[in-house]
Amino acid sequence: MAATVGGWRIGSVSGVPVYLGRSWVLIALVMVALFGPSVQRSLPGLGALAYLVAASYALLLLVSVLAHEAAHALVAQRVGYRVHRIVADFWGGHTAHDGAGGTPGGSAAVAVVGPLANAVLAVLGWGLLQVLDGGVPLLLTLAFTWANAVVAVFNLVPALPLDGGFLLESLVWRVTGDRHLGTLVAGWAGRGVVVVGLLWALSPLLLEGERPSLFRLLWVLLLAGFIWQGASVAVGAGRRGMTAARVRVGQVARRVGVVRPDVLLAELDWQRGGLWLTEDPRGGVDGIVHPASVRQVPQEAWASTPVSAVAVRLPDGWAVRMDPDAPFADVLAVMGSTGSGVVGLLAEDGRPWGAVLAGDLDRTGAPRPRS
Repeated sequence: MAATVGGWRIGSVSGVPVYLGRSWVLIALVMVALFGPSVQRSLPGLGALAYLVAASYALLLLVSVLAHEAAHALVAQRVGYRVHRIVADFWGGHTAHDGAGGTPGGSAAVAVVGPLANAVLAVLGWGLLQVLDGGVPLLLTLAFTWANAVVAVFNLVPALPLDGGFLLESLVWRVTGDRHLGTLVAGWAGRGVVVVGLLWALSPLLLEGERPSLFRLLWVLLLAGFIWQGASVAVGAGRRGMTAARVRVGQVARRVGVVRPDVLLAELDWQRGGLWLTEDPRGGVDGIVHPASVRQVPQEAWASTPVSAVAVRLPDGWAVRMDPDAPFADVLAVMGSTGSGVVGLLAEDGRPWGAVLAGDLDRTGAPRPRS
């Protein structure tokens, strides 16, 4: 089991690495602490072994999470997305993939298959319940079945960041042709779900003047925080995307110059503004030098420091042919597909005419999202 920054690599699915986040261990311990006493009450003869049964339930839940995420990953690959990793963590799990260049149908397929996997597991569990007589197998199967049924239904709630939110996003995208509007609508739906959930949690107090259950409040607050955060990110992304569709690349692009990597810093005019792109052996460009990086080098060392010492090499595909009149959304698509925070802009003859950095949309004067 290989250790990573956020957890441990425990395997792979169709070439996609699968990680167990360190935060999942906390959830497992909480489940053992909560589920253990319940097992003892149901099967008093087990004694301390009840906590081993509770740990088994935590592992079964992990299997459910990984099945959910593996379904997302496999279908995402099928529709042409690049899938980077699967992670099981505090919030259950997530699959990191690049959705650039997708379609409403493809996005919907990726979204729905996760809850569908849990629904299939719930049906299989229900089938097992019909033949089990009792004891530990029955208890674990019952918990496994209910957990998968609840996860399947909950994830279909039409609100980002839940899978149902991506289905709503895909529907709006299909009807309007605007993916960013779909993201905005599904994000606001997520915020609406949070409000409804909080009202439900407080309903005993609001309707009957009775104190609501502390357990109920804590669970709703935990889920509300998760959904509100994801929904707010979606609202912000939707607003930025809609703004980007109205802005032209030429309004945002920075001026650039091209320099060989062996040129010394002292030979260039770093006060002229703009960015410098580094030339590769084939006459193209393969990296960038930001003035801020140059300023970190003491000026007395410029005469002996080559540009290559401060240049940042960028991934393949970061420099593309793009007209100044192209929508800024095209730049965002390149950033999404390459993972690069910089996009080099080339004329039809291949010569660089500009570059855009992540965050440059804010320089157009468009209002910043407040979410």
